[in-house]
Amino acid sequence: MVGIAIGTSPRIRASGPCFSARKSRRILSSRIWVGGIPMDFGRKSTPLRCTRAEEESTGACISVTSTDDDTANSIKVRELENGNLPDDGAAKQGIRIRRRPLTGPPTHMVGPFEFRLENEGNTPRNILEKILWDKDIEVSQMKERKPLNVLKKALTDAPPVRDFVGALKASYQQTGMPALIAEVKKASPSRGMLREDFDPVKIANGYEKNGAACLSVLTDEKYFQGSFENLEAIRRAGVECPLLCKEFIIDAWQIYYARSKGADAILLIAAVLPDLDIKYFTKICRMLGLAALVEVHDEREMDRVLGIDGIQLIGINNRDLETFEVDILNTKNLLEGERGEIIRQKDIMVVGESGLFTPNDISYVQDAGVKAVLVGESLIKQDDPGRGIAGLFGKDISLRV
Repeated sequence: MVGIAIGTSPRIRASGPCFSARKSRRILSSRIWVGGIPMDFGRKSTPLRCTRAEEESTGACISVTSTDDDTANSIKVRELENGNLPDDGAAKQGIRIRRRPLTGPPTHMVGPFEFRLENEGNTPRNILEKILWDKDIEVSQMKERKPLNVLKKALTDAPPVRDFVGALKASYQQTGMPALIAEVKKASPSRGMLREDFDPVKIANGYEKNGAACLSVLTDEKYFQGSFENLEAIRRAGVECPLLCKEFIIDAWQIYYARSKGADAILLIAAVLPDLDIKYFTKICRMLGLAALVEVHDEREMDRVLGIDGIQLIGINNRDLETFEVDILNTKNLLEGERGEIIRQKDIMVVGESGLFTPNDISYVQDAGVKAVLVGESLIKQDDPGRGIAGLFGKDISLRV
């Protein structure tokens, strides 16, 4: 039933009868957000009381008390493992993207009716926020179907991990050109459908045959028309290139799930992940043998990531994730001066991303200090994506004998 507007500020929409136990459980689950307020685990013996928004009515007020630092820390660890720890310092780190609605779920039930309260706290400000909020719901549903303890047991049947970083370094040394991470990508929110005749295994084989060092496989279904089935199919088909799971990682559970499907690396986006999450997620990656490509977009994100120990791969995305505008000058700007020197000292491999369509583009980012590139759109739209690699680099990089 189409929503009916009731009132003006905030906007309230009511949908027809919808009896959903799952939605009710989600609202009442322990997100460690009470009345839209994140709990502060850093205080001792501080009772936390829920607040009630003027627009919403809750069934009961919940109070939680942390007894000491040890208890608080243990709770923090459990919440990190569940991907639910709110980061009070996100804004201080320059993170503008909100991981979930500030005022809680945008819908709640009153009798048989579902009401939607539309206000700044629960309305996405851009497409990336919309993707993340939907991803939060999606991951919660997937975790209900396959809890983490069950998922960890399934890892024993996962195929062995391949050396993602090693493959990139080997390709760079052999060709003298940036190693290619070719992307298996059907669609995107900004460009729409990129390839109608989409056969992920065929495309992956073509990429490998024509010189790709690694592959990136989109697994988001709603906005990119990808899937974990595509990732799994490519791995099972015998493609030898290490695979990057291209997903919006917001929860530790997703890392284990990607590994169970055959991923050799994952993507972490600094624009949405506070430092604590990046540190924790990269620790899990090291434990599982996965590589982590940490993606940055501006100076502040680059400085944050350079301050984290153990980072091996940094991706510079030339696309603004809020506006989707692309400028490859961004790569050069982020690698100049002291930042470039720190990257060399730490032996971090830099991956150029977005806006790479010609041999001149490849040469430009290589001169800036890039040793690998992640390319999707400019290849996938070619009649033969695999053969399009030679056109992108200006020569055959397949190393065929």
